[in-house]
Amino acid sequence: MSDKPAYIHHVNFPTTDPDRTIEWYSKVFGMKYIKPKSNTKVVLMTRGNFDLHFTPVEEMDRMAPYHFAVEVEDWEGFLAHLDSLGIRHTRVITRPENNSQFCYIHDPDHTMIELVFHERRAYPPVKSAASAATASTGGPTSAEEARAALAEGR
Repeated sequence: MSDKPAYIHHVNFPTTDPDRTIEWYSKVFGMKYIKPKSNTKVVLMTRGNFDLHFTPVEEMDRMAPYHFAVEVEDWEGFLAHLDSLGIRHTRVITRPENNSQFCYIHDPDHTMIELVFHERRAYPPVKSAASAATASTGGPTSAEEARAALAEGR
């Protein structure tokens, strides 16, 4: 038995427009919306290797300087992807201690997101799994189904 956590399961952020949030995170990070099985209003999104939740709010509180960071596999490719979507980022900075690179973007609710790249870090693939429920419901209804859909390129 271990007394150490395995990993962060998800983080939760506010959103003033759930539909816009779903569209933006799908487009920018390739995340899948998970249809909740209950009547919750929380927006559940997954990338397969990380999940984000968004709670609808009437008015947004200022998030900065709080942020979360996403590691990308292909630095130049991801910056080109942002450019193709018209998403601006801050100046790219290289950390001299490990030669990693980072910059910041903001989602439509102005949540700050740090993009990070470590050239020598390994990226394990997401494991694939079949998902019959995804086809019958019109979308994933669990993180496992959404991860499987992402792994299969759906």
